[in-house]
Amino acid sequence: MSKNKIDQLPLFDFDETNVHTEAEQVVKVPEKVDDSPFSKYIVYVDESGDHSLQSIDKNYPIFVLAFCVFHKRHYSEAIVPALEKFKFNHFGHDQIVLHENEIRKEKGEFNIFRFREEKLAFLNDLTGIIEHSNFILISCTIDKLALSKPSDLEGNPYHMALGYCMETLHEFLTEKGQEEKKTHIVVECRGNKEDKELELEFRRICDGENRLNKPLPFDVIFADKKVMSTGLQLADLVARPIGLRTLRPDQENRAFEVLKEKFYCDGGRKSVGNGFEGVGMKIYPMPKSEKPR
Repeated sequence: MSKNKIDQLPLFDFDETNVHTEAEQVVKVPEKVDDSPFSKYIVYVDESGDHSLQSIDKNYPIFVLAFCVFHKRHYSEAIVPALEKFKFNHFGHDQIVLHENEIRKEKGEFNIFRFREEKLAFLNDLTGIIEHSNFILISCTIDKLALSKPSDLEGNPYHMALGYCMETLHEFLTEKGQEEKKTHIVVECRGNKEDKELELEFRRICDGENRLNKPLPFDVIFADKKVMSTGLQLADLVARPIGLRTLRPDQENRAFEVLKEKFYCDGGRKSVGNGFEGVGMKIYPMPKSEKPR
């Protein structure tokens, strides 16, 4: 990241020691032998759309699951303070949970904008934090109207997407040499029944019932909707722009233009913004225009 980009980050001055990529950190500061049982990454999850196949919303007939993968050092030293300062600047306190739906519709705590310019400034500041934060984005969109296999029609879109995202996450962690360490995946509580079903599916996938045919060392954490988790709040902001990109690819989508450089992709960091479709951003069933990886 260039010094200019650091300076441009609204509301928060990054310390240059915490904005470099992991690879750059290794070159500059030799790391001690890592004997921790936990990986260097933490994952926060959110969704857009509902998982029902019985009543499908014709205006939004998809389900999107998004994994935001953060390096723990960068997350704790840079991203969390940036979002906290954003809240202080716009609300005067930090006891507020950012929700994309409420921000978009200006509901509840977000009914604060007297002029359109105020909301644009708010959104610009928030977009700036996302743009200048280092994280890896993995998503799977389920096109509910395109499902045709009997097993899919009787399944759960959330569980379908979960499998794809967990497999891609394992691929990313393997590249980073973290595939054998425990990685925590934080999801928002949705209800007692839904949470129990999700945990069962999560354990099944981790036990080897996946397309990789191997056990995955992941652990799921269920967080209350009211928890002040920076990672969950950022994950909440990314899922809908991905869905809108799928539904209306020709429509202007500023948020997605920022996000596309976050997706896990072929070619590593030198190829960010390209080669992510079908890799970090999956659609199921696969569109005819998309070649299998």
